[in-house]
Amino acid sequence: MRKILVVIDMQNDFIDAALGTKEAIAIVEAVKEKIRSYPAADVIATMDTHGANYIETQEGRYLPVPHCIKGSDGWQIRPEIAELLAGAKIYEKMTFGSLALAADLMMIASREEIELELIGLCTDICVVSNALLLKASMPEVKISVDAACCAGVTPEKHLAALDTMRSCQIQIING
Repeated sequence: MRKILVVIDMQNDFIDAALGTKEAIAIVEAVKEKIRSYPAADVIATMDTHGANYIETQEGRYLPVPHCIKGSDGWQIRPEIAELLAGAKIYEKMTFGSLALAADLMMIASREEIELELIGLCTDICVVSNALLLKASMPEVKISVDAACCAGVTPEKHLAALDTMRSCQIQIING
């Protein structure tokens, strides 16, 4: 069985810039170790990607903090993580979950048996959104989230998102 690692939004703005937290900073080393534990061909990633008109979008009206504006420093994946993702397929997504990611993983799952593990930021927004989207798309694929390689907007929201995923039969590791 092939295990695929999905690294969600390990971008500067979520680590130590516009929307960064001490908890996000604290997981960087664990994320690097997790990526190193997978064959490079089995690691894919996502990037939150917004345009200059972000504030005019529905998300921007609810979260009026410009972040992950394409081409900005904050949009970039943390350099030492980007280095580990060299050659990996990276999905730019304009919203919390990636339909393109789900479609591509469904195609792989139609050809071979896979398991998915998700890590990254933020547990309570993009990690949970992608995990639930993937579970809904592939209910028989084992999906896990490593809590030690995730951080939420707050520690409480991180734990709430882990509970939500657990309730939806997503396996929670280290949490």
